[in-house]
Amino acid sequence: MSLISKLETVLNRFEELQSLLSDHPNPGSDDYTALSREYAELNQVEPQLRELMTLHNDIAEMQAILDDPGADADMKELAGEELPELNARYPELEKAVQIALLPKDEADARNAILEVRAGTGGDEAGLFAADLLRMYERYAATQGWKVETLSLSDTGIGGVKEASVMISGQNVFQRLKFESGVHRVQRVPETESGGRVHTSAATVAVLPEAEEIDVSINPADLRIDTFRASGAGGQHVNTTDSAVRITHLPTGIVVSQQDEKSQHKNRAKAMKVLLSRIYEVQREEADRERADSRKLQVGSGDRSERIRTYNFPQGRVTDHRINLTLYKLDQVLQGEALDELVDALITEDQADKLAAMAAS
Repeated sequence: MSLISKLETVLNRFEELQSLLSDHPNPGSDDYTALSREYAELNQVEPQLRELMTLHNDIAEMQAILDDPGADADMKELAGEELPELNARYPELEKAVQIALLPKDEADARNAILEVRAGTGGDEAGLFAADLLRMYERYAATQGWKVETLSLSDTGIGGVKEASVMISGQNVFQRLKFESGVHRVQRVPETESGGRVHTSAATVAVLPEAEEIDVSINPADLRIDTFRASGAGGQHVNTTDSAVRITHLPTGIVVSQQDEKSQHKNRAKAMKVLLSRIYEVQREEADRERADSRKLQVGSGDRSERIRTYNFPQGRVTDHRINLTLYKLDQVLQGEALDELVDALITEDQADKLAAMAAS
């Protein structure tokens, strides 16, 4: 189907939705809600679609005048002046419309749970994991997002063994979903007297926030254990069994939570993380099925994939998926220049999807 034919189909559907909603007998029904959601999505792109349709028709009209041997000379002159300007506008608007019509990831608008874990590299890996966590917290601040700590296990020397935070705001998952993977750092540790560069790593996972309606969990599939929360060095945080460990038996996913003094609050936080992990597993399975024909999977969700290197001696950050290097290490870690990487990854993903759509 040509792009113009697709535009006509989409615009006809938009007008059909307007009629269906205005004449709907039960505005409180699930059907009405689904139609409203579809209408809201199309309503955002409808002006662009109509603009491209108008431009397409104007180009065809000007070309027809130029091709008509009996056309008025003044009309031909006017058409000859306008046609190059119209043709110059067309490619950019066409690409914008194609991107607008790409299949939407329904999770893009959701909040996200971001998890950071120290990998290989001992104490230095923990310090790097803490750097990454601060980077995302600072980036969230630049976006006007809210960050809530779900769990945090530190190394006692300023590093992080593992941490989990909920980031809430507009389009959080859309902008952070490509951060999942292995992040590598190359730098001279403060404890290194010889000045040698060490390589360490930390793993980042970004999960869309899931609701209970997204994931069906049979209570019989859960094993819930309670235990006494403990702090660094084995010291007890409190004297009650407030910590919670939930195991989802079918998938083997285990979530522990002990940061709150209340067992009820720890259980609620653990369930929130568990739902999101199960939801992400389901999404990854669906993505693999859809992505078989894609030549490039930016942020495929493979957490063993090395996606980025932070090189301190050279002051550079390199994203290996798109071969992009920025000599702005400090600005990236401050959260100020992370947008440049995020925008480039989104653009590459859109180009990949456009190529797949054109080949299908």
